[in-house]
Amino acid sequence: MPQLNNTVADVTARIIERSRDSRSAYLDRITALAAGPTGRAAMGCTNLAHAFAAAPSNDKLVLHAESAPNLAIVTSYNDMLSAHQPYEHAPEKIREAARAIGATAQVAGGTPAMCDGITQGELGMELSLFSRDVIAMSTAIALSHNVFDASVFLGVCDKIVPGLLMGALSFGHIPSVFIPAGPMTSGIPNKDKARTRQLFAEGKATREDLLESESASYHGPGTCTFYGTANSNQMMMEVMGLHLPGAAFINPGTDLRSALTTAAAQRALGITRRGNEYTPIGRLVDEKSIVNAIIGLLATGGSTNHTLHLVAIARTAGIIINWNDFDDLSHAIPLLTHVYPSGQADVNQFHAAGGMALVIRELLDAGKLHEDVTTVAGSTGLYQYTQEPWLNEGVLTWRDGAKKSIDDTVISTAKAPFNADGGLRLLSGNLGRAVIKTSAVKDTHRVIEAPAKVFYSQDALRVAFEADELNQDFVAVIAYQGPRANGMPELHKLTPILGVLLDRGYKVALVTDGRMSGASGKVPAAIHVSPECLLDGPLRKVKDGDIIRLDSDAGTLSALVDEHEWNSRHPEHPDLSRKTINMGRELFTAFRHHVSSAELGAVSVFDD
Repeated sequence: MPQLNNTVADVTARIIERSRDSRSAYLDRITALAAGPTGRAAMGCTNLAHAFAAAPSNDKLVLHAESAPNLAIVTSYNDMLSAHQPYEHAPEKIREAARAIGATAQVAGGTPAMCDGITQGELGMELSLFSRDVIAMSTAIALSHNVFDASVFLGVCDKIVPGLLMGALSFGHIPSVFIPAGPMTSGIPNKDKARTRQLFAEGKATREDLLESESASYHGPGTCTFYGTANSNQMMMEVMGLHLPGAAFINPGTDLRSALTTAAAQRALGITRRGNEYTPIGRLVDEKSIVNAIIGLLATGGSTNHTLHLVAIARTAGIIINWNDFDDLSHAIPLLTHVYPSGQADVNQFHAAGGMALVIRELLDAGKLHEDVTTVAGSTGLYQYTQEPWLNEGVLTWRDGAKKSIDDTVISTAKAPFNADGGLRLLSGNLGRAVIKTSAVKDTHRVIEAPAKVFYSQDALRVAFEADELNQDFVAVIAYQGPRANGMPELHKLTPILGVLLDRGYKVALVTDGRMSGASGKVPAAIHVSPECLLDGPLRKVKDGDIIRLDSDAGTLSALVDEHEWNSRHPEHPDLSRKTINMGRELFTAFRHHVSSAELGAVSVFDD
């Protein structure tokens, strides 16, 4: 067993120490819940009758006998979203899997699942981040009936998996397995899609051209194939041991995908308190597994959204992490993959080149992952996840995964990585604290010093671009986009515009207290700036023409303004009322009033 990297060990140790009291209180809580009788055994007859009144006769007999485990299914199925459409018939498959081993399964509840790809640049995007906490709460409602011995979760995309996991951890005494749906088959190359987007932004492609390109990219059931938040979620569930090994990137509609769904349901039923392998999710998700999730994110160039989500997930389990932890680990973790936007390959090519099994093997062999963790697959540690599933004459089994890359332009080695660091940096200075993803940014663009142009929406920047007012070096400051201002929307509509200007030879960067897409690309973007402008964060002080220096090498983000003048600026907040009504946004007023800062996970469901 290779010696654990010193930075990984040190960061883990300080997280354990920082979290000592809160983690202990959480574990005490789930221990007390696990010590009592199972929910059904403690229920009154009237309560129990309600729980299985509509069950089929045979299931009703099993549930009435109370001798076999009952599995909760929490699903984010809807048939509008490609990633979640494959879940339509999964509950019946899971019920059949349970019956095959003498158990039962019930759909406990559903959660919303919205698509950032649909709402980008639209008013609905201002509900996107808050949907994570709604999903966590709806998961808790589903499980609150307290008649379940284990649970499985059907979800894939951006806020859905973090929300499901937060809800699962609030019932941390129950074993839980996550069941992915898999990525859609490959469409047109990502570089072609990006080129058409930029041509459209310049007025050189028609709307029909753009729609044809987008439809050829997003064309069937499954997740989008670029490496954004949805596929980062699946990576993360795998490296945390919450999937069965190798489950993340098997395409939907295949026999292997179906077999993995059956196996996941039966595995969840095999790790309840009724058996000999009790594996409650609240103990499985510990400080080491959270560190492994951060490491997986860094090694694969994953989504910046997880600098919010992982903080929130960890906190639900009593574990306290912060952006310094991400930053320190990033200096020690090599970038092993080139998947779009940090390369041209999609996740199907990544999977074919060796996929998660190979990445996990490389990191374990280099001493850069915790191997001694519990997973839903068993207690043998994370090396079990260097295996891949396959069908041997129709029977699901596992074999050793690739031991070297099938395509070294997609997956490299820990000894010869694409970059020595994980490409995610903490920035700090007189503008606050922010994060930046550099894995797709060329070295020549990692330090930008240019005058600010201040906007209060991405639409305002678009108007300026279309009026030819942005043909120069500049730093776009998009202010008042934080959680309390308007729900912290992604600003992905800016990507083609800023990309065009970068390609024209201008020095361009983005600084905002909002989010960027999980597929943050070639334009340097300091995002999640905290404190946010509405909470009197210093970003609100920036004026047009102020020189901004973004130095991702040194980890600094500053306005180069005379200190006395800077300290004397106390601008009034703009009128944000137009950003808090219509399209359901008025229903989330309480969320905006209570949400924590980006660095604390932008969480609205805890009492701070």
